[in-house]
Amino acid sequence: MMTNEDLVRDLRLSDGAARRPYLAGISCTRLASFAFTALALGTVGALTLIFILQSLPVWQDEGIGYLTGGKWFYRVQTFGALPMIYGTLTVALIALLLAAPIGIGAAIFTSEFLPARVRLAVKITIELLAGVPSVVYGLIGILLLRDWIYELFARFDLLSGDTLLTAGVLLGVMILPTVMTLADDALRSVPAEQRRAARGLGLTATETVLAVTIPQAGRGLIAALLLGLGRALGETIAVFLVVGRQDNNLPANIFSPRAWLESGQTLSSKLGGSETNIAYGDPLHWAAMVGLALILMTMVLAATIGGAWQRKTKYAPSI
Repeated sequence: MMTNEDLVRDLRLSDGAARRPYLAGISCTRLASFAFTALALGTVGALTLIFILQSLPVWQDEGIGYLTGGKWFYRVQTFGALPMIYGTLTVALIALLLAAPIGIGAAIFTSEFLPARVRLAVKITIELLAGVPSVVYGLIGILLLRDWIYELFARFDLLSGDTLLTAGVLLGVMILPTVMTLADDALRSVPAEQRRAARGLGLTATETVLAVTIPQAGRGLIAALLLGLGRALGETIAVFLVVGRQDNNLPANIFSPRAWLESGQTLSSKLGGSETNIAYGDPLHWAAMVGLALILMTMVLAATIGGAWQRKTKYAPSI
């Protein structure tokens, strides 16, 4: 005859056996997640270490002048990265100035005013733009955008349509799906109860968006812009085809929009050109090119990490 102690022991054993597969599944999932996360972090860390070690000669030779120098002449071993940093930031700024209002405006329209089915169709259509290869965007820039920019600003006596502005406009189109999609996700993350409460207080749909939805989704909107900026900073092929690739083009007034109508060079277009192959046989020249990669990776990582941190931050729970 089974005693109470035996019954309790059997129940504990059966409960442990029932939980064991579930716990094993959770452990395997966590283990795989930690392993892949460690692999990704290790890869980034290894790349950073390699870039630092291989760029040491140029840092030792140029010092801080490598960042602040305005001249790059590899034949006489003079390396200043400031014109390329300026070109990279200028092109990314132009792209954000175009993509931010259009992308966020489109996200507000699709998430707040369109019916669900139409919203899904519009969002999918916008997201398809992200799947277009960058070289195709570059060819479109050569065939259409370059001539359009040249004709539009002909009164400024442009040398060609290959300008920082051309590259920035093209990048604005390329990052538009990223900004719009992430902004839409941020707006849709705002609880519907917030909107209903605002409408119950007498606010119109537009007033609800301005007073409730956008403030609640503010961090998500900033994250969308930062992640779009990260992509703009790292884009190579499309920028390479339309930026002009003119070295040492650092204007006297870096805040002058007139400088946007001149050819320039970005960090990515410099690295994507033939000079990378030329530099391989020269230790100092190679270190200078690797230093550009280190600067670019630092900028992209900073924008991406900032955007990811903003996305993880919870929205305000109430109005």
